[in-house]
Amino acid sequence: MKIIESKSSKQTFKLGEAVGKEITQRICVALKGELGAGKTTFAQGLAKGLGVSEKYYITSPTYTIINEYPAGLFTLYHLDLYRLESADELEGIGFDDLVNDNHIIVVEWPEILKRISFKFDIEINFKFDAQYNRIISVIASGQPGSNLLSNLFL
Repeated sequence: MKIIESKSSKQTFKLGEAVGKEITQRICVALKGELGAGKTTFAQGLAKGLGVSEKYYITSPTYTIINEYPAGLFTLYHLDLYRLESADELEGIGFDDLVNDNHIIVVEWPEILKRISFKFDIEINFKFDAQYNRIISVIASGQPGSNLLSNLFL
């Protein structure tokens, strides 16, 4: 696990960008934290690091549930599962097809996936400290996540 303090949205964006630049294979990333903690800002930086064109404005897919962005060799799928009420609804958005292909998947509000025992390669938790800095903890699971984490924080 790695813990990072971010004092601004710009630093959170830069962290996401650094992660995106290190991704070389399919990976699933969970973004956890309260509203306004930096999840979407991180996803915007990750998209830039992956090479998503600046013609795309990266927003949280709160109402669309899923946004798709071409990113060089990969496609970035950015999901927001906040509005889903049950794991059964995952089938309707084609979740199984996404995770069984060579994509980069970033999920905000991933808690519903615990009900189906889904495992992420990287879990990133965003919290505020007493001065409203973001305390970001990055936890790897499995080989792809461990490789990414070791490349980032040598």
